[in-house]
Amino acid sequence: MNTDTHDAPLTPDSPTLLRKTDLTLARIHNLLADQGICPNDVQQQMLASHVKAMVWRSYSGESLPEVDLSLFEEISPLSLRLAEQVVAWLDRLAYEEAHLLSVHFEVARSEEHTSALQS
Repeated sequence: MNTDTHDAPLTPDSPTLLRKTDLTLARIHNLLADQGICPNDVQQQMLASHVKAMVWRSYSGESLPEVDLSLFEEISPLSLRLAEQVVAWLDRLAYEEAHLLSVHFEVARSEEHTSALQS
């Protein structure tokens, strides 16, 4: 895949991939908002970094290191389902990517729940 104006190969910071990252993040924020999940600023920064890497892996075909799925047993079905939806938006990503992404959703979801209980 090449950029519209150059024949140079894409990098993670190429405008085309940065646009795809921004669009994906906007869709994620809508998806989370529909579930009443609102990541704080730090969580948004961490999510943005992960999504940028996901978009790059989708383009480059770079694989993840081996992931032990048993480490994700405490992730809620909701967080995993939302992450699976997001992973489906991008091509060529490993199934394990959803488990890694679900951690971001679970942390934001748990924090929302904890804040509501403390109110």
